[in-house]
Amino acid sequence: MLQNKHELTDKEKEQILNLIKEGKTLPKEFLYKLSKDDEDVFLFWNGRTEEVINAVLPFHVIEHIDEPRKETKKEEQLHLFPTDERGRQLKGWTNKLIWGDNKLILSSLVNGPLKEDIEKEGGVKLIYIDPPFAVGADFSFQVKLNSDEATKKQSVIEEIAYNDTWGRGISSYLSMMYERLKLMHDLLAEDGSIYVHCDYRVNAYLRLILDDVFGKENLVNEIIWCYSQGGRPKEGFPNKHDSVLFYKKRSFIFNEDNIRIPFELISRKSSSSFTKVDENGRKYKEIYGPGKKKLYKYYEDEGKVPFDWWTDIPQMTGRTAASKKSEYLDFPTQKPEALLERIIKASSNEGDLVADFFCGSGTTCAVAEKLGRKWIGADLGRFAIHTTRKRIIQVQRELKKQGKPYRAFELLNLGKYERRYFLDVNPDLPEEEQKKQLELKHEQYINLIFEGYKAKRVHGLKMLHGQKGERFVHIGPVDFPVTKAVINDIYEECKEKIITNVDVLGFEFEMGLIPYVQQEMRDIGVDLRLRSIPREVFDKQAVEKGQVKFYDAAYIEAKPIATDKKNRSMKVQLKNFVTNFTQDDLQEIESLLKKGSKKVVIEEGKITRLTRDKDGILKREVLTKKWTDWIDYWAVDFNYKDKKEIIRLRKNGQPAEQWTGNYIFENEWQSFRTKKNSNLELTSTIHEYKKPGKYEIAVRVVDILGQDTLQTMDIDTR
Repeated sequence: MLQNKHELTDKEKEQILNLIKEGKTLPKEFLYKLSKDDEDVFLFWNGRTEEVINAVLPFHVIEHIDEPRKETKKEEQLHLFPTDERGRQLKGWTNKLIWGDNKLILSSLVNGPLKEDIEKEGGVKLIYIDPPFAVGADFSFQVKLNSDEATKKQSVIEEIAYNDTWGRGISSYLSMMYERLKLMHDLLAEDGSIYVHCDYRVNAYLRLILDDVFGKENLVNEIIWCYSQGGRPKEGFPNKHDSVLFYKKRSFIFNEDNIRIPFELISRKSSSSFTKVDENGRKYKEIYGPGKKKLYKYYEDEGKVPFDWWTDIPQMTGRTAASKKSEYLDFPTQKPEALLERIIKASSNEGDLVADFFCGSGTTCAVAEKLGRKWIGADLGRFAIHTTRKRIIQVQRELKKQGKPYRAFELLNLGKYERRYFLDVNPDLPEEEQKKQLELKHEQYINLIFEGYKAKRVHGLKMLHGQKGERFVHIGPVDFPVTKAVINDIYEECKEKIITNVDVLGFEFEMGLIPYVQQEMRDIGVDLRLRSIPREVFDKQAVEKGQVKFYDAAYIEAKPIATDKKNRSMKVQLKNFVTNFTQDDLQEIESLLKKGSKKVVIEEGKITRLTRDKDGILKREVLTKKWTDWIDYWAVDFNYKDKKEIIRLRKNGQPAEQWTGNYIFENEWQSFRTKKNSNLELTSTIHEYKKPGKYEIAVRVVDILGQDTLQTMDIDTR
């Protein structure tokens, strides 16, 4: 009896057992034979696992943004859904811009309550992704200050993502992409498509993974995007194309008539080949097959469906490229809108849901909005999310001017539930059980923060958990903001124990707490600093390397101004912004700076240019001369407590809704800098309150480094 060539012989079985006992690596041919796959070719790499994350974390709404629509007549409405008296969308799908790890985001979309909303919209019909495919995912970005540039380094969370992607080379990249592509496959509608953008570095690997996840029979096209921009290598032929791998899930949408292009864009000879004219004066040509059998009739004015090589869409870089167009945002991986327009028109219809989980500068989201599609965008980079937010607001403004419909969008993250996940709290448990798990891990959490903060644990005090040098330390909860009540309890203990220096560490702080601390605490003799706990504190490697940086919470000073005698009309003036953000060690960089060189550093809320001339003389110049130099974007919610934040989670296996205790920031007015216009308005438009009463105004500032600060003010219109 012949043995199957894939079966192990007795001798091979013995070899394997001995190798396992000795703790040695198994030869690759044994790994293939041990697999249960019946295929002739089995895709394997170091670290491959069939397990896919199934965590379900609720999404928090950070900000709700909707440019108000103004109506003249009911029949001339600029929207397709109900709006309130301000012209803001009331019902229907709200687009999603999600900040965080796309693995957790995808898992929560696939397995969580939001999946029902997605299915009501017909499911995700199209996913386009442009994942990292060069040397890695670098989340740093350049901050421009007149003629100078400062580098905002990637956060340690972003650096961890980089290491997870490229730490072990191509095997870790494959593991990262495989799990995410499997989740995307689950999220796609049965008639959905995915387009994966890549280049020669990872094309072959991604093609094999996509064959494995989607099935090689579901490859529709490998599109070659050709361009002429950019430089050339010292040796060999210049690399002047990317690949876009196009797969379907089962069936797929393909609107060929929506993407036709003039014949001359495909062939320069095409125009001269239209020699016949019909009775309407339209030029056409006929294509014949064997035996002069007529096969096709092409009209010149109809255009032709592009081949699978595209030469008519320039890159975003280069002298004659799309960088000259108004869409260019100076974002490193930005793709031209024309590229996404062709893909979205081809593989989705108006009203369909489109997604991009490496959304970068937001090109997919912006084009989807312009083409009347619904969208979901996600990215780990704070700068990417902020760039996309500003871009979509501009799209809303453009569509409003043109009298075209557009949708509201909301900025989401995973908030405290992501922090719970980092602490290994089981997200599948009911809320009460999760809280119990969190209580059991309280001491572990305190020690974790102190390790990152380089402080020592102190016992015997009620509100103060530890000490760093001469300063005592309080650690706020993982789940809730630090409140005024907590600050007052800290003060009582300080008064009793005669303690004058305290650092309060927190993930979030109650609105209005910073000015309260600055004014009240210092007046009563306690030097109390509020310091933000960075997400990086949950990464052991970052802590061990001393890369975790805590910095004082930023502070906004804004003033409400009444514009009528009854205080019913209000505008808000931005008066000051104070940040202490630090990423560099100025003295260390000074000591390393060579003669004839310069460096821009960010330390203690200042961006400083260091210059050492050829004689070794060092010069410092602070580039952020005014507080306004720090501000990139600010927005106002004139009635902050008008809309409660309701999250959706599961209780006893059933979907449920729960108020978080927070409110949603409804962006009612905003001003921000753009590449074309760096001016910033410092006074908002006037808001009229319909009813007398007490209101809370919230002001949000995003600084030039992408850091987000929120402040509230009480007003009385009675």
